[in-house]
Amino acid sequence: MARYTGPDCRLCRREKTKLFLKGSKCESPKCPVEKRPYPPGEHGRGRLKESEYNLQLREKQKARRIYGILEKQFHNYYVEAARRKGITGETLLQLLETRLDNVVYRGGLARSRDQARQLVRHSHVTVNGKKVNIPSYQVKPGDVVQVKERMRQNLNVHESIQLQTGRPQPGWLELNAGEAKLTVNSLPSRDQVEVPIQEQLIVELYSK
Repeated sequence: MARYTGPDCRLCRREKTKLFLKGSKCESPKCPVEKRPYPPGEHGRGRLKESEYNLQLREKQKARRIYGILEKQFHNYYVEAARRKGITGETLLQLLETRLDNVVYRGGLARSRDQARQLVRHSHVTVNGKKVNIPSYQVKPGDVVQVKERMRQNLNVHESIQLQTGRPQPGWLELNAGEAKLTVNSLPSRDQVEVPIQEQLIVELYSK
């Protein structure tokens, strides 16, 4: 499967904002965005023309990079969101948020989406008691997502849960820290999707 293999911090610098791709490093003074808050490359500090198209493109790229998906897959999510009833931009974010790897990350079972994706791909996660190793699997209200027992004492998983215990939990997810289990109470509403994305700009880009 094709995937981005370069440095994650370079993506954050390109978008000139923290995308929280490196877990705890993003919250520390070592974050490159803190030291070099400008795009990478020879012309990173130059003045870029902020056209309407560029703003829309950057918003789409930002969303793609936050959720760690490639162009074709992201376009497919947009097509599906446009097909469904409701506000297309909000439906798009809802589809992205309910990916299994994102749910594992949001619920606090992993410190980053990359780590959550690895847990899922290595068959360490179950949905309603059944093994699921597809990161893009769409969870539904009522689903129970759980890390397998043999992985619950894994240092990374254990530390992730400990960190999450002291933080606000997304309203649409319920964490049982002792059993490394998440219950999906509902689909996320727009105010529960805490990502710095202006989804309307993405809709405008694809509507051209």
